[in-house]
Amino acid sequence: MASQDGLAALGVEGASAAAHALSLPAEAYGNDPRLEVMWAMKAYNHAEVYFNLISSVDPKFLKLTKLDDRIYSSFRETFKDLDVRQLKEEDLKSDQAKERWRPFCNQFEGLVEDFNYGTLLRLDCQKGYSEENSIFSTRVQFFAIEIARNREGCNEAVYRSKEPRS
Repeated sequence: MASQDGLAALGVEGASAAAHALSLPAEAYGNDPRLEVMWAMKAYNHAEVYFNLISSVDPKFLKLTKLDDRIYSSFRETFKDLDVRQLKEEDLKSDQAKERWRPFCNQFEGLVEDFNYGTLLRLDCQKGYSEENSIFSTRVQFFAIEIARNREGCNEAVYRSKEPRS
């Protein structure tokens, strides 16, 4: 992942202003490109923290939310055959996929904080975040897929690749 120059360049006051701006309702803004950059930086920082986490802690022991069990069971009930190891863009973005994802995501409104915020998701769970291996998803989609990957052992390859060799 790239350096943190984006946030550092803002300074304390700028970062504070950015945090405040991101907490305002969407109606407070038009199509402000500065806001899009702030959201992209927030998504990037979330991705970096998460990847560092699964690289240093055995993912099968991670708990991402208070609702992991509920999210996972609902996810696997709705998406029984979805291969979380290797996602395709159509799994999230096709019209058919959106029709299935919408009710799934909406059931967590008010339960999962920022459930529909934009988040970066890896397509191939054995690889890191890159332009080719990342897609925007909602936060609850990210949680559902990453909880499944952790519980089903899919993220273990990332963790094992960072273990010191003896």
